[in-house]
Amino acid sequence: MKLLYKILIWIAGICAGIYIAICCFLYFKQEKIIFPGSKIPVAYKFDFPGPFHEYTIKVADGNALSACLFTDPKSKGLIFYLHGNGGDLRSWGDVAKYYNALGYDVLILDYPGYGKSTGHLISTQQLFDVISTTYAFIRHKYPENHIVILGYSIGTGPAAWLASQNHPQKLILLAPYYSLTDMVQKYYPYLPGFILKYHINTYQYIPHITAPVIIFHGDIDEVIYYGFSLKLKHYFKFGDTLITLHNQNHQDIDQNPDYLKNLRRMLR
Repeated sequence: MKLLYKILIWIAGICAGIYIAICCFLYFKQEKIIFPGSKIPVAYKFDFPGPFHEYTIKVADGNALSACLFTDPKSKGLIFYLHGNGGDLRSWGDVAKYYNALGYDVLILDYPGYGKSTGHLISTQQLFDVISTTYAFIRHKYPENHIVILGYSIGTGPAAWLASQNHPQKLILLAPYYSLTDMVQKYYPYLPGFILKYHINTYQYIPHITAPVIIFHGDIDEVIYYGFSLKLKHYFKFGDTLITLHNQNHQDIDQNPDYLKNLRRMLR
């Protein structure tokens, strides 16, 4: 019995050691997991079919952000597009044409560590500072009541926070999460919540948003649980909307015909 007890203690110790090692690895590598940005040379020349202008936006920490403004000749306003956690402007720039076709200019920003943007993300506050600086840049070019903030996937939480701090025309969220902590607990329930350094709580921001909030979410989303949007609905004010995109997964919501039809109606 003593031998068996020692073996069990030994096995438990090994398992605990492996678990702690995994938690430590995820804690120190979470930026690469949550924000796996791809870098491109500063000299790289973007090539998009429509008219666009490339900007470099300086931020307080000394880094420079890469952004592209895609324009429409008869623009009714601007959509500030906060993209998902994969890719960079080379791929995300392609979505601009769908919004230009609706009569809106589109500004797409690469987060620190993405594309030509320098530095790398180290905190939630830094991410919020980056998008606030970019929003101030936009407001020098467009009246705020002509600005729509749009977030996709990982960009939905920062987009909701930004809308709660300002007064845009609308906030549009594509496949949002309830909070990053909830994301971790749903998909990795064996991990303790405290290892997450990025606390982005979409549900806390929505009650403080004065602009109309519009959520689009696919009911077969395999990356961000559709039920998160149903939970966010509890924080809606009068006039906010959740539109379910049937048979839509996480990718390419911008191309979904029902999404574009509803968006055309809402962005008149």
